[in-house]
This record gives sequence, C-alpha cells and structure tokens, in this order.
Amino acid sequence: MRIRRSVPVTVAATLLAGGLVACQDAGGGGSSSAAFDPATCQGGTLSVLNQGGITHLDPARLYTSGGGNIPSLLFRTLTTRNRQPGEAGTKPAPDLATDLGTPSDGARTWTYKLRDDIFFEDGTPITAADVKYGIERSFAPELPGGAPYLRDWLVGGAGYRGPYQQPDGLEAIETPDDRTIVFKLRKPEGDFPFLATATQFAPVPKDKDKGVGYERHPISSGPYMVSSYEQKKSLSLVRNPHWTRSSDTLRYACPDKIDVTAGLDAAVINQRLTTGAGQDADAVTTDAVVGPEQLAQLGSGSALDKRVARGEFPSTTYLAFNTRKKPFDDARVRQALSYAINRTSVVNALGGSAVAGASTTFLPPQAALGYQPYDYFPAGDTGDPAKARELLAAAGQSNLTIELAHENDDALGLGPKVAAAVQEAFKQAGVTVTLNAIDSATYRDVTGKPATQPALSLQSWGADWPSGGPFLIPIFDGRQIVTAGGNFNLAQYDDPGVNAEIDAINALTDPAAAARRWGALDARLGKLALVIPLTHEKDVYLYGKNVKNAVPDGWRGTYDLARVSVK
Repeated sequence: MRIRRSVPVTVAATLLAGGLVACQDAGGGGSSSAAFDPATCQGGTLSVLNQGGITHLDPARLYTSGGGNIPSLLFRTLTTRNRQPGEAGTKPAPDLATDLGTPSDGARTWTYKLRDDIFFEDGTPITAADVKYGIERSFAPELPGGAPYLRDWLVGGAGYRGPYQQPDGLEAIETPDDRTIVFKLRKPEGDFPFLATATQFAPVPKDKDKGVGYERHPISSGPYMVSSYEQKKSLSLVRNPHWTRSSDTLRYACPDKIDVTAGLDAAVINQRLTTGAGQDADAVTTDAVVGPEQLAQLGSGSALDKRVARGEFPSTTYLAFNTRKKPFDDARVRQALSYAINRTSVVNALGGSAVAGASTTFLPPQAALGYQPYDYFPAGDTGDPAKARELLAAAGQSNLTIELAHENDDALGLGPKVAAAVQEAFKQAGVTVTLNAIDSATYRDVTGKPATQPALSLQSWGADWPSGGPFLIPIFDGRQIVTAGGNFNLAQYDDPGVNAEIDAINALTDPAAAARRWGALDARLGKLALVIPLTHEKDVYLYGKNVKNAVPDGWRGTYDLARVSVK
C-alpha cells in the first residue's frame, strides 16, 4: 500500500482536471525547442528535490512496486513497469527476466529465465542465485520494511526468518541453473508478474552483503550506482559502467549524474522549480505535488503550464465503518450517511478538482483496475440529506451522535479539513459528529488494531500495482483481518462467497479477464455500504525548464526518472 502524497491546503477548484497525460507532447516539455530523442539524450546532471528523506537504500527494506522511482535507477528486478505514458504504463514488462514468467500448476508455480547480458556494477554477471538471495534477505527481521506479499504467497514463507538465521534458504525458490529461477506458491497468484517488479526481487551478491550496513553502498544492477549517500539527506548517483542500454531498453538513463536532496519543504521545492534558476532548471521532484501558489497560475496559458505533468496514482480516500460497532452494524445507517456525504466539499478540502476527483466507487477510475462505474446511494454534488433522514428514521435513529477519527494534520489528506467537511455534511442530515484527532504518527496503528479501532475513521488506500487485487483484498477479504494490529479490513467483513471469488480471480493469469472480475466484485461490495468512497487522487508535478520527457504513467501518476532528460 502506498499512502497518499501531501496535498495542497487551499482550494483551486477551477483548474483543468488532471488525467493520465502530461501537459506537453510525448517528446517532453521544457524551454528547449529540440525534441526529445532517447538515442541522443545522454548528458548533464539531474537534480531531484524531495520532501521525504532517503531513510533506507537497501532493496530489502524498500516498499516499492514497479521499482519505485529512485530505486529503479539502482536496482533491476525480474519484471518492471512498462514505463509508457498513460494507460500503457500500467502493464508489467520483462527486466532481468526474458519474459513475464511462465505459470504452471494453476498459477501456483512461476518460472523465469534470466537474460545473459546483465551485470552488477563491478562487472560480475547476475545469476538466479543472486535474485534468490536478494529475496531471502527481505525476510530477515533485521531488515524490516519491505512489501509483505512473499511471506504470504511462498510455500513456507510465513515461518522463514531470512538467510542470517536460516542460511539454508527458502525451498520454495529454486535455482536449477544460473539463468533459471522457480517460485512455488501456496495458492494461485495470477498477479505474480506485478509483484516481481518489487525491489525485493533485486539481485544481491551474497559475498558483498554486509547485513544492515549493506545500504551504505548497495551493489547496483541498474543504470546508476551510488557515489555518495547521507541517510535522510542526500544521494548522488553516477553511471554504472557495466549497464548497457541494449540489455535494458525501458530505462533511457539520460543524465550522466543524478543528485537527490531530501528533507526540503514542499513550498520551497515548488518555488525553486517555478523559478528555475541555475541548476534548478534541471530539477524535478518525486514527492512534492504542486502547491497552492503554483496551482493558481495553471490553466491560464502561463509559461508554467508547459512545465506541469498531470497523472493519477490509483488511490482512494474513504470513510471506513467498523460494522461490528453500533450504529454501523445497521446497513441502513451506513446507507444514510452514504446519501448524506457532500463530495464537493471534500474535494475542495483536499485542494480542489485539480488534485482530487469525487468517487462513488472504491476502485478508482482506471481500466487496469477493472473500474466499473456505480452509484448506489446517489448524493449528487452536495449530498442528499432528505434521503439520509428518511433512512435514519427507518432505522430508528433520531438525533444520532457519532464520532469520526482523523489524523491531526492535513499532510496526507486525512486531517481536520476533510473531517470538518464530513462533519458539516452529516449535520445537514441531522447527525452530530464529534471529531477525534489522532496523532498522524500513530494513526495507522490505532485504526488498524481491532481493539482500538474507532467506529468511523478517515482512510486512504493506494494500490501496490495497478490491479484490482491489491485494492480489494486487504480491505474486504475476511481472511486478511488481523487482530494483533496492522489490519486494513476495517469493516471486519468476512463473507465466504467473497473470499471464494477473490481466490478464483487470483488464479487468472489474463489481466484483462481478472480486471473484469475485480470490477464486478467492487460493484457487488459497493451495495453493502461497508465504506463511503470520497475521492480519487490526481497528481500535478512541476519540472525544471530544461527537463524533457516528463510524462507520467498510469502506475504511479508521476514522471519516470529513468526516462527524463536534461540535455
């Protein structure tokens, strides 16, 4: 799951709506009149200006799918994002492997063949054993933080504790020769090619592993290698001399050097990108969406319009009911509040229609997820308080008072501004809402533990890869309920029929067929009002005057550092 990025804090609702395109031609933007050409784009230094600190640089500890943005410059994985603009970019593509894998045994076994022209930064050939070892490291309790799927999917994965404690390794990963790696799963998983994009699948040479110290200089398999790294502050990358474009056609690797500066204020980043003085003309950001000052300039034909990329990361902000707590054990109450919600006020609280779109479905409006439009409790633009009052009366609820939990700041879009918008909408339906602000640092812990979970809370969910599975399974699969903590099925909903349908879809290896089934399941679940979908995310990013090919894809909603140019 990826958490929503920081959002603007003022309304800019009149701006052009974002889509899976950039405000430029496919050749890229910037002040230069020369068209982007991947064959001649090499040169220069790209500056990356970020808010978030570079906390870890060990592939085992990075929670990214599709290779992330910065990690993808260092680490190649079995598969990667297709790295194409828009919807085409939602598909996986071969990376270290020659194809997307061969399923057998009903998608319980996946076999990959590695390319023979892949090397680490020291010139050592990358083998299947290196990939296996890299994956096994991600199970080590000494290296926490990575995506949890393999622990659940691999035979014997749940009890494995990594190579430092269990050096014999995982029997579920076989390497019959240097170019072949086989995965044995305990259940069918048609989405395995998507998971194989995660950084846990980056190869690690066993003889170079330094445990928790490995991240000080991880061994590169990608187009760049580490020149210097100061945790949470800066990272400097230079070319990996043993990477070749012929072995990796999806990463253009245009700049000669990439310098990342972390810990900056979002307003400072956007101001620097807007001004574009000196090296900032060759700068981008991977985590600072456009701020209020810049939003006010967009859509007016200004010069800044030519340096903005618009995309949509698949993410939904929603209200989560705990259906085991009154009054939300009554579907009529949940339905009433679904009618009462004012999505326009929520969109405005998030920053306006440029950065958020109203949602009546849990799946965001992206075809790759299986999106099917539905609206079972039509609230219109501003809510239907009369219909809400009618349902509440039928449920025997008058003068209802409820509590809404939310984060204590607005950084992730789950804070006081959105909570106040929900509070006012429910007030129009005669429902009194008291607000419970919880420290953002502990919010997920409190809401994700059934013993402390509030009856109603603001939540967001982002897909680890563009498929309906990682969107619906954690939220609605009853077998995913975790009583000790880290629970995301906040409705605590457990229906054997839904669980069986999830298993059936997981067994499909045709993404289009799976998408149709995920969309149908979303529509089926939507009738139950287990959640109230509020908005889907839109992303607006600036880039420097000299940057070209800053085109977002449909996987992450932002441009790809492995394909941008500053020459």
